[in-house]
Amino acid sequence: MNTTDSDAYAAWLETGRLLFARPWVFVRGVASSDAMPAADVAEVAFAGRSNVGKSSLINALTGQTTLARTSNTPGRTRQLNYFDSGSRLLAVDLPGYGYARAPKSEVAVWTRLMFHYLRGRPNLRRAYLLVDARHGLKPADLDTLDLLDKAAVSYQIVLTKCDKLKPPALDTIVAATAVAIGKRPAAHPEIIATSSHGSQGLDILRAEIAALAD
Repeated sequence: MNTTDSDAYAAWLETGRLLFARPWVFVRGVASSDAMPAADVAEVAFAGRSNVGKSSLINALTGQTTLARTSNTPGRTRQLNYFDSGSRLLAVDLPGYGYARAPKSEVAVWTRLMFHYLRGRPNLRRAYLLVDARHGLKPADLDTLDLLDKAAVSYQIVLTKCDKLKPPALDTIVAATAVAIGKRPAAHPEIIATSSHGSQGLDILRAEIAALAD
């Protein structure tokens, strides 16, 4: 979004505020690909490593502290969790990847489900790949980027826990991430730096998502 036109930018942010001011509700949890709802409503998905803060971000976006289940234990989300605002847009919380302590058989099931979703969901408007700002892109993240590029799924990097970094360090990680995705065909060029606790970047992310709901 061109931020030089202040009126247009304010209106853009307002679309996001209005979308997320609606009451969002949990629709269903899906543990197998054949249980996914019909692909007739636009969807956005949130993906990322275990404990990156997906559920916390969804709660912060919606202003509902208990909408998405949060836990300090990595690997808690083990299914596709669908949320709806009644606005012809669904938000999907995907199982976290890269969690090594769960039984390998369980990890394989979650990973297969997530990858099947990302590869084959025709109504998926964009995947938001959450990356812990303190650590940057890890090998498991790069594997997911490869999958999204191959599947031609539009995705955007969202840095989480940015309140844990001072501005110079955050600027460095944003710049490094931009270089890493610079030549990736399906990557959205803008990186959104967020904090679920300090509300940093949430208005921008809301507006980005609202633009996909039409």
